[in-house]
Amino acid sequence: MEWPSGFFDRVDESSDPYFYRTPRFVTHIDDRAIAAVGDLYEQLGVDGEVLDLMSSWVSHFRRPPRRLTVLGMNREELDANPQATVRVVHDLNAHPTLPFPADAFDAAVCCVSVDYLTAPVEVFLDLSRVVRPGGTFVCTFSNRLFPTKAVRGWLYATDEDRSEVVATYFRAAGTWSEPLVRRCTPLHDPGDPLFGVWAFNHRDASAVADGTTPEARPLTRP
Repeated sequence: MEWPSGFFDRVDESSDPYFYRTPRFVTHIDDRAIAAVGDLYEQLGVDGEVLDLMSSWVSHFRRPPRRLTVLGMNREELDANPQATVRVVHDLNAHPTLPFPADAFDAAVCCVSVDYLTAPVEVFLDLSRVVRPGGTFVCTFSNRLFPTKAVRGWLYATDEDRSEVVATYFRAAGTWSEPLVRRCTPLHDPGDPLFGVWAFNHRDASAVADGTTPEARPLTRP
């Protein structure tokens, strides 16, 4: 699809590794929103070998998966993550291809970071290579962010519009089921709102037998 001109531009186009060079040992959503993330993961059965994309010093699982790989921008933050089994520093905006073999994970998650992706469709497409067929990719987000690093299209969207933006990323990748959307905190809750968008990998396993990225194809809802 064609995106509006400037949708993926940012106020600060300087080096992302430079921006994230200093560790930030803070949580970016409040306790209720954090609990809502963990509840959603548990309800969806996110477990086994899991990739936490654009991660930090904390992953919000109520109980850690059997094997959790955290991928992020700051080594100190990743090293401090007590739920992590494997830690990988990788800049997805510079290199949208993930540094993992095909079928490496049972599921993937991305918490309060999807708004920073400048090539999200490429990332979502490659995720369907490294997540096994039938596996889940769960994106959660709020309205708190680094405004200079979020893409402009996200900044101009409402909370509800942002759910549709993420759903469109899934659809544009062409390898995921029709995405499901949920507001995970009550509408009139005074704290941070928390939204979840997720889908299931409908990529044909044979399409990545040689380790290449699969082509997009029409999908049906599970």
